[in-house]
Amino acid sequence: MAHSEDRTEAAFYERVDGGYVCGLCPHGCMIPYGGYGRCGARRADDDILVAYSYGKVSSLCVDPVEKKPLYHYRPRGRCFSVGGIGCNMSCKHCQNYAISMLSSGKKRTTYERPDELVALCRRELQDTLAFTYNEPVIWFEYIMDVAEADPDLRIVLITNGLVNESPLRELCRVTEAMNVDIKGFTDEFYMKVCGAHLRDVLESARIILEEGVHLELTYLVIPGYNDSDDEIVDFCTWVRDELSPGVPVHFTRFHPDNEMMDVQWTPVESVIRCRQIGIDCGLEHVYVGNTLIEDADDTVCPGCGTVLIERLGYLVDVVSLDGDRCSQCGRRIDIIR
Repeated sequence: MAHSEDRTEAAFYERVDGGYVCGLCPHGCMIPYGGYGRCGARRADDDILVAYSYGKVSSLCVDPVEKKPLYHYRPRGRCFSVGGIGCNMSCKHCQNYAISMLSSGKKRTTYERPDELVALCRRELQDTLAFTYNEPVIWFEYIMDVAEADPDLRIVLITNGLVNESPLRELCRVTEAMNVDIKGFTDEFYMKVCGAHLRDVLESARIILEEGVHLELTYLVIPGYNDSDDEIVDFCTWVRDELSPGVPVHFTRFHPDNEMMDVQWTPVESVIRCRQIGIDCGLEHVYVGNTLIEDADDTVCPGCGTVLIERLGYLVDVVSLDGDRCSQCGRRIDIIR
């Protein structure tokens, strides 16, 4: 990849008559000279396809790692969160649409070289960097360069999972943990609401687990759209059978935003019901989000039932873990301390 202060060459593309075909994600955008990819992060110059959003930072914050949400990755830890611009989905309910759906020319950003971003993270005394807020995979080149700038930095991605296999496997080599949003469990929902295909996201989750990266899943429960018992059962069964019963699953309440302001908040009872379905399907760690429910976010040993980690919101107490094992029965838990 070629790189200069104002232009970084994109990875994963082919030149064709009149432009380029991008190979970063399943959309496979044909981008004519002078045009941009669907994600807004690819620009077709005459000589190269440019990673247009490279280094353009829209958001910085220090967060509890539980906010991502990552419940089984360094519990009680904090991370330096960074966001860019653009997204390769077009979710009608996106709460970060101000940065995900506007081109970088319309959104104020600051340019941070990879070493500058690392320095900002270290200055905040953080050793974990979370790429989040908008979709990180479209920042592929930047993430890889940040990882190279400080190999000791822990990197996590909060992603929609819409990425091709080759770039995903490369990202897995520099990433410790990922939370993948499973936005629904029918292709009809994905196409209508998100502009993508479900199967591509499910394949990404499988690859992440195969690569040995810590994986958690978030399912935003939207009333009347993706909350039927059958759909939740299908999702939970897939996690159990195709991934692992130990993969943490977060059922999160929807709140009205963007183009879906007419949809009600998810009733608390709905996320409780989804959690129970997950437990009944054999999932070992099922949580709820965007609500405070006593005991619903505790991590419990699947072997003996001992509460290992107590949570209420971002109040977290590790109560019965010996490393990654239950202090009572010794069972190993899929958790990174």
